[in-house]
Amino acid sequence: MSAPLVAANLRVGWMERFGAYVALTKPRIIELLLITTVPAMVLAARGWPGTWLVVATLVGGTLSAAGANTLNCYLDRDIDGVMRRTSRRPLPRHQIEPESALIFGVALGLAGFAWLSLFANLLAASLATAALLFYVLVYTLWLKRTSNQNIVIGGAAGAVPALVGWAAVTGGVELPAWILFSVVFYWTPPHFWALALRYRDDYQAAAVPMLPVTNGISSTTRQMVLYAGLTAITSVLLVPTAGMGWIYLLAAVGLGGWFLWQTLRVHFRPERAMVLFSQSTRYLSFLFLAVMLDVLL
Repeated sequence: MSAPLVAANLRVGWMERFGAYVALTKPRIIELLLITTVPAMVLAARGWPGTWLVVATLVGGTLSAAGANTLNCYLDRDIDGVMRRTSRRPLPRHQIEPESALIFGVALGLAGFAWLSLFANLLAASLATAALLFYVLVYTLWLKRTSNQNIVIGGAAGAVPALVGWAAVTGGVELPAWILFSVVFYWTPPHFWALALRYRDDYQAAAVPMLPVTNGISSTTRQMVLYAGLTAITSVLLVPTAGMGWIYLLAAVGLGGWFLWQTLRVHFRPERAMVLFSQSTRYLSFLFLAVMLDVLL
């Protein structure tokens, strides 16, 4: 084999391996988590908290979330290999050795804690690391495989970035931060159960007790409507607790009503589950954008 061809193969091999490591971190999930961080920082500061602090918090949050997702992939590699939706992930495809993924995940988690401790504060670092440990130990190792309420309780980990952002600015966690946390907490079940409805057979094949598997479609969609309503109500509570203005109030009421309606539509037409899955992401993004705009404008 010629030297240029060898070099080309090495380059392709390196790029594929790099891409596999990136895939372990689940970048799309990280992007969603970071959407809740910056608006929380803006609200905590009652203005722009400073570009460096924002960047530093996002970097640290990304490292922690990437570590959590990588460890999730490591621990769920048996399940991922059974499910069609996840069978193309790096570990089921044997693109990366499990031990390498474990080391990579732990290193990312430690780096996230160190980074936030140095460039934000210890509370922000501790919250991010607590979310990682909760996601890995409580959700992935325990709840996901044993309880149909796994995503309800485990979803708390995905709500922590709002607390991390607030803590990075103030050094504490106040009531409005907990309201933001609660919005994401209540939003998570209808968002994720929409995905679980679409891949119900996958979860059943992998013996994962997601609610659509254990309780059926109708029961799941009813609970989705309940949590969508709680999300909408909780979002409005930010108005009196944080002194939000008309921009946020109109957005919370309008978006909350829209989210609830879209969830109700899934109750009557479960085949719309994946439509709701994408629309619920837009709901959360626009709501937190409204938080930031209300403060800055």
